[in-house]
Parts: sequence; C-alpha cells; structure tokens
Amino acid sequence: MSRNTPFNGSRQRGFSLIELLIVVAIILIIAAIAIPNFLKSKMATNETSTVASMRTLNTAMITYQSQCPTVGYPASLVDLGPSAPSACVGGANIVDNIIGVANPQKSGYSFTYAPVPAGGGINGSYTLNADPQSRGVTGQRSFYTDPSGVIRYNQGAAAASTDNPLQ
Repeated sequence: MSRNTPFNGSRQRGFSLIELLIVVAIILIIAAIAIPNFLKSKMATNETSTVASMRTLNTAMITYQSQCPTVGYPASLVDLGPSAPSACVGGANIVDNIIGVANPQKSGYSFTYAPVPAGGGINGSYTLNADPQSRGVTGQRSFYTDPSGVIRYNQGAAAASTDNPLQ
C-alpha cells in the first residue's frame, strides 16, 4: 500500500457531517434571533421617515398658503409638486415628485390629504393622514396632522385630531 492512498489509516482532511450540521444550526439560531429585531428596526425607520415627510408637508402647506392667499391651502398634494397645475404658480415645486403627487406612498406608508373649504373658493384648513400599507409589517402606527402642525398617532387605526401627539 502506498502512502498516497486515502485508506492508509490516517484521518482525512475536512469537516464531518455532524460538524457541518452544528455550524448550520448555530447560524439558523442566530438568524432567528436577529430577524425580528431587523423587522422592528425597519418599521421604526419607516415611521421616522413618515413623520419627517409629514413635517415637510406641513411646512409646504404654510409656504403654499402664504404664496397663494387667494387659494389658501392646496387643493391636492399635486399642487405642491414639480408638475403642479397652474392654480397658483408660486406654489409649484415646493416638494419633490415623491410626496408631491396625488396619492403618495413612501417608506411603506400611504398619505391621504383632504383640504377643508372655508368658502369663497379658499381652502381654510386641511387634514393629512399617513397609514401603514401593511400594519405590523411596514409600520405599526398611523399618523395625522392639520394646520396646527401637531403630529398625532394611533396604534391600531387611522389617526385623528383626538389622538395623542408625538412627544
């Protein structure tokens, strides 16, 4: 028998099947611990982005109202975007083309804007809601704001003016 044959009584190089299975099991346990934390951090990131977008939209509404006093607040979020109609030329291009569209969706949230007419063709107020596209997956809380600039939240349903404000 020559020394180069694998059956000369010496141990083969490499890992046994048991050793590989143990390593795979350890990796799976670590992944099972990490994935829920990753999903929670992703939801928190989506919520933070949504609150920032709502603050941006509040500021844009005030800017639009001051530049377009004969209109008041915009008739839709499209009026704030880069492709705004000519209802008030000064109010166009205040926000980007992600949130300056009819029904914006950003970071797993859908935004709903509703102007409140004050008479005489002027929008005297508005409501803005942001709801997760899939509650518990893209976000946990719904948000609400109006001209007061206070952002309110609700854990289980669409937020309203009576819900708790963000701290």
